[in-house]
Amino acid sequence: MAVVIGVAVFVLGLVVSIALHEVGHMVPAKRFGVRVSQYMVGFGPTLWSRRKGETEYGVKAIPLGGYVRMVGMMPPAPAGARPRGQGFFSQVVADARDASTEEIRPGEEHRAFYNLSAPKKVVVMLGGPFMNLLIAVVLTLIVFVGIGLPAATTTVASVTPCVSGTVTAEQAQCAAGDPESPAAAAGLEPGDTIVSFDGAPVGSWDELSGMIRGAADETVPVVVERGGEDVTLSITPVEVQRQVVAEDGTPVVDDAGEPVTEPAGFVGFTPTAERQSLGVGTALEATWQQVSGTAAIVVTLPAKVADAVHATFTDAPRDPNGVASIVGAGQVAVDIAGSDSEVVAQIQQFLLLLAALNVALFVFNLIPLLPLDGGHVVNALYEGAKRTVARVRGLPRPGPADVARTMPVAYVMFVVLIGVGALLILADIVDPVRLS
Repeated sequence: MAVVIGVAVFVLGLVVSIALHEVGHMVPAKRFGVRVSQYMVGFGPTLWSRRKGETEYGVKAIPLGGYVRMVGMMPPAPAGARPRGQGFFSQVVADARDASTEEIRPGEEHRAFYNLSAPKKVVVMLGGPFMNLLIAVVLTLIVFVGIGLPAATTTVASVTPCVSGTVTAEQAQCAAGDPESPAAAAGLEPGDTIVSFDGAPVGSWDELSGMIRGAADETVPVVVERGGEDVTLSITPVEVQRQVVAEDGTPVVDDAGEPVTEPAGFVGFTPTAERQSLGVGTALEATWQQVSGTAAIVVTLPAKVADAVHATFTDAPRDPNGVASIVGAGQVAVDIAGSDSEVVAQIQQFLLLLAALNVALFVFNLIPLLPLDGGHVVNALYEGAKRTVARVRGLPRPGPADVARTMPVAYVMFVVLIGVGALLILADIVDPVRLS
């Protein structure tokens, strides 16, 4: 059942993301007067379609993409262009031009996409990716601001019975000879809420943790709220070796891979955790980190794919922060549905997974090569630059950019994308990325 739920939720989220991506293209295109003949979610055989006005809306069998067919995506051959050659790519260019021209109805040449100004073309082509970015921002806001994330509080959940000289210094089992923990010795109890430490009011777990770390071997008064009353305890934090943790929460290790430690005060209790709503700024910062991290992966995509393939056919571990296919993302969704986490936590994980998927769609579609949206943006910017130069120099206005000439690049890119996708799917089947 967990597998069914995970796959169903993931596929639904994917389909909705794709559908909204195409809406991001369609709405500005129609607004600018371009005739949109088709709006399709998916590829392959059509499962359902209905015509409304001049647009056919439909759903296809393979939910791995979608498209909006805008008439006149490619202009006719420029006046004075050389006759078509006999080679394969020359035929590809010619066929693309012919197919684009055939879509234009007599008298509707002004409604062709290629007649839009360069800025309007950019708006239309960026509408899809930026819709995915908007989805990611909304989902992240729901998780961070609406639902909230678990955070440690100043209320005691459990008391550690003893102290060890180990790096963690917090174990459930006590060995013979281990001294009693300061928390247990002072009479700290589960449910106590720490109000002040050494005379300083405590507002958060981070504040309290810092105070404890800096008070090793010092006897300090601690005020706790217990049963609606303030109770004063006397606690002497002991000095233990704590592993150093970076700002992002990852443990710091030395060149030999050994944990880096530092002396710190230790009391011996575990705080309770409760969901706390974070600010909008924190959510936006998290989205930006996701975008920048995904962009870094895309920039190094060949190396990331090579690492994934290497891990597939060797004993090397799969990088959990590496690149994955749609199958890998689906496996993560299955893991979420099958986890023992509470329902709210599972919902959060699903929403964050969909946010990450939309960030990936945003970044990937900005790659400046056809058939991706970024390729059309580059052509529009090139067209706009030519017209600006001509206007400044007093030359005649150039015609639309000859996008058809870039179709060979689009075909090559299509083959490359299919190959990369097949390799990653194989990697995700043989050695999938798992939730930690």
